[in-house]
Amino acid sequence: MKKQRKCQGCKKIFDADLMHKITLESKSGKIFLNPDSKILGRSAYVCKDSQCIKTMLKKKALRGALKTNNVAEIEQELLRLTIEG
Repeated sequence: MKKQRKCQGCKKIFDADLMHKITLESKSGKIFLNPDSKILGRSAYVCKDSQCIKTMLKKKALRGALKTNNVAEIEQELLRLTIEG
């Protein structure tokens, strides 16, 4: 059975490998897009759909999911994904 996670944008449950994984690294406190799950720490997931990413950013759901306010840099990176995607 595949791992399933809840999208922080639409709140629906999907297979984790179909989503963006965003991880707050436990050692450094830095936040990364973590597609291969090699970085350990607190993680949040969002659909690869640009509308879900925009919804998550608007609701500031990433701050709550990662329990940090230090999300400005990763939010900019996620916004670039919505423009490119």
